[in-house]
Amino acid sequence: MQRRDLLAAGLALGLSPVGLHAAAQTPPPAAPAQAAARRGHALSLLGEPALPADFPHWPWVNPDAPKGGEIALTALGSFDSFNPFILRGTAAVGSTLIYDTLLVESADEASSEYAHIAEWVEVPEDRLGVTFGLRETARWHDGRPITAEDVAWTFNTLRSQGRPFYRAYWGDVTEVAVDNPRQVTFRFRTAENRELALILGQMVVLPRHFWEGRDFARPLLEAPLGSGPYRVDRFEPGRTVTYRRVPDYWARDLNTRRGTNNFDVIRYEYFRDATVAFEAFKAGQVDFRTENIARNWVSGYDFPAVRRELVKRDDIRHELPTGMQAFVMNLRRPLFQDARVRQALGEVFDYEWLNANIFSGLYARTTSFFSNSELAASGLPQGRELEILQRYRGRVPEAVFTTEHRLPATDGSGNNREGLRRALDLMRQAGWTVRDRRLVNAQGQRFEFEILLNGPSFERIALPYVQWLERLGVTARVRTVDPAQYQVRVDAFDYDMTVDVMGQSLSPGNEQRDYWTCEKARQNGSQNVAGICDPVIDELVEQIITAPDREELIHRTRALDRVLLAHNYVIPHWHNRRFWIAYWDRFGRPPRNPRYGLGFPDSWWIDPARDRALAEARRSL
Repeated sequence: MQRRDLLAAGLALGLSPVGLHAAAQTPPPAAPAQAAARRGHALSLLGEPALPADFPHWPWVNPDAPKGGEIALTALGSFDSFNPFILRGTAAVGSTLIYDTLLVESADEASSEYAHIAEWVEVPEDRLGVTFGLRETARWHDGRPITAEDVAWTFNTLRSQGRPFYRAYWGDVTEVAVDNPRQVTFRFRTAENRELALILGQMVVLPRHFWEGRDFARPLLEAPLGSGPYRVDRFEPGRTVTYRRVPDYWARDLNTRRGTNNFDVIRYEYFRDATVAFEAFKAGQVDFRTENIARNWVSGYDFPAVRRELVKRDDIRHELPTGMQAFVMNLRRPLFQDARVRQALGEVFDYEWLNANIFSGLYARTTSFFSNSELAASGLPQGRELEILQRYRGRVPEAVFTTEHRLPATDGSGNNREGLRRALDLMRQAGWTVRDRRLVNAQGQRFEFEILLNGPSFERIALPYVQWLERLGVTARVRTVDPAQYQVRVDAFDYDMTVDVMGQSLSPGNEQRDYWTCEKARQNGSQNVAGICDPVIDELVEQIITAPDREELIHRTRALDRVLLAHNYVIPHWHNRRFWIAYWDRFGRPPRNPRYGLGFPDSWWIDPARDRALAEARRSL
């Protein structure tokens, strides 16, 4: 699934130790036609969910956390919309705080979701659908009930007018039916799409009556109606947006919300770039930040507030798959369609020099599209994985079977002669020759391209890479644009090379269509940033979606990983297996984080004593 909270569903309903299990609770009397199905308070991939139907709150939260206070957080670029579900416009950060979903994931489990708007969920024995029974108490902020009509309207609207992602993600849903005002049923094309029931449980539900008379396909620059713990309070387009906690929030006492959403006000301040945002944090204009720049983490926090322990730092190990961050070549450009060219461009990328001189040795090189998980391919294919790949022999690079995939490595000195020699040989094989110290093709055209970035942070990576390419005879230019313009260009596939992050979860599935398939390579706004179109990859994606159990999912995912790597579609970067966080010392926090999340801002709160002490100390800074 696309995010960590997009969890995988399984096969059957409590009939298999590895299957989609609806944890049973005493249901209302069911019609005879529904007798083969079971109702429950949760869906899980691995048998029983960890928490019973009557669990009082998430295990990692403080159910007695005090409510109150205002926090300021960072956003970059600008915004002109509160509709994050469409291609047009740039949505405000935090837009989804105002909405609820049918089910809520557990950040402590790899594959479980619990009833929220839905009071119960039911999957039939044939696995060809899922039914959600809505809570009678579920309400929009205007007091009107959330209905099955809202759910059906949301699904149909997002699939027809939303981002292309939704059409790929929900492609195996054939119909949504409103059974009664509080019950909605989705029917599936196939019983083999393992995760579809949980995917639908994650759907944000939108109010049909608010959107009637409005054009959903256009950016929305007014406060939308929601049902979630916060509502839009005030905003200045492109500068700031404030969300205020809803005091009579319908779900405030549910087990899925108790102890969470403790701040009265969450305010996002927009900054031009990450450097300015960091300065705002140091000045106390922002309360909390996650750090993703190693140089900052090592040496950037030597300022008075840190020395006086008014700003705290924490380094937290996590268990999340880290996916793939990389320089991505746009295969829609003829320049990058030869695999030898792509491999050559990877040969000159000197990660070891970067890690030693820029990253202080804090990162690990990413060697898989499913890094930091059991889904990553390694060594040579064996057993079931080899069996899966054998049917594609002759249609995938032979190196898949004969050579362990290894990224080029250097001694970190900055003198990458061997890499340059290999790269030049590959470019010559692809028809490029050196003329006047520049690579040219048979028509005399130079090898030139642009690297598109959405902020200056990556310039310190891209600019050394440009210099290494120059030694090869390649002319590359770095173009940095603001995040809004960047998103428009990426949605239109208007770039030669860019930096992309292809996030992965513990249970990959339907979202893989949006990343890798031919259909999505042609569809603006998809997540197939590289423009990959290969029938073998299309087939492997469908095999992942229809994997019958966890073990088979692992084998099929590793096979896909191995084929993607063999084509050299990207130049892999690095990953961090830790959260780096810094915050002004005014917060209370639970004694532990959930296994698969940070817990901020959901389960933190303002500690009144710390807040007073910090305010006093700040006056003397």
